[in-house]
Amino acid sequence: MVERGGAVVLHRLANVRQVTIKPLILGSVALGSLINTDEDAIYGRLPEWGFGHKTVNHGRGEYARDEDGDGFCEVHVNSMEVRRCGAD
Repeated sequence: MVERGGAVVLHRLANVRQVTIKPLILGSVALGSLINTDEDAIYGRLPEWGFGHKTVNHGRGEYARDEDGDGFCEVHVNSMEVRRCGAD
């Protein structure tokens, strides 16, 4: 888990399932926070757990999305750099 412009939380997991990730997310992320993920179904219950949730669909070639038309990709799972949408 990476907070944009903030902390990094790492956990090594024996398996990656909702029952495994839920306590880690609840213990590390403030309720009501917006969480960006890929399209994996494991993240499907984030809204039920009290979080906002946006996805990018890597399986369809989507890696970032500009939702408000300002040229900045608000929805992405990158955290190493900020890119303008459509930039190479």
